[in-house]
Amino acid sequence: MSTPRDSLPIGEVQALLRRSFAMRAAAYAHLFDVMRERFGDDAALDIAMQATERMGREMGQAFAAHGPADLRGLKDSFLAGIIEGEALFAPEVRRCDARELVIHFHRCPLKEAWLRQGRSDRDLALLCRMAGAIDRGLFERAGFTFAGETWKPGRSGCCTLRVRPGPPSSRERTSS
Repeated sequence: MSTPRDSLPIGEVQALLRRSFAMRAAAYAHLFDVMRERFGDDAALDIAMQATERMGREMGQAFAAHGPADLRGLKDSFLAGIIEGEALFAPEVRRCDARELVIHFHRCPLKEAWLRQGRSDRDLALLCRMAGAIDRGLFERAGFTFAGETWKPGRSGCCTLRVRPGPPSSRERTSS
């Protein structure tokens, strides 16, 4: 079976995505290493988390139509927006109702890249916290409350996103 010239077999697409994530993981790790050499772990983590949270805030606008309480719509839009999400992240929706959306990722290409780099569990936990700040920025910018957990030594898989309805907007408060 032939494929059109402008499309790639799914295996090649996934390999390209993994390489892209590996480059992003390397960039995060090198930036973190340089910052912690200069400023120490705590300051480096704080700076890096601020930067990744800002990136998430830029992305969060795309999901703002679901805020502050359409968790089902948010789930559908968020998961649909992850390119090759099933293969790369293996998301498991553990809960999705009016009170909370919980998605556990059994895989993460960033974490897998850091493991291939030989990072220690301690470094891995710090890097996951740094990268995971993107989710806080994204979901809070979209109008929700975020209470996710990043990977820690001894846990299986990777992060668990916990998203709850956000505070009503001023528009909603004035119309009540």
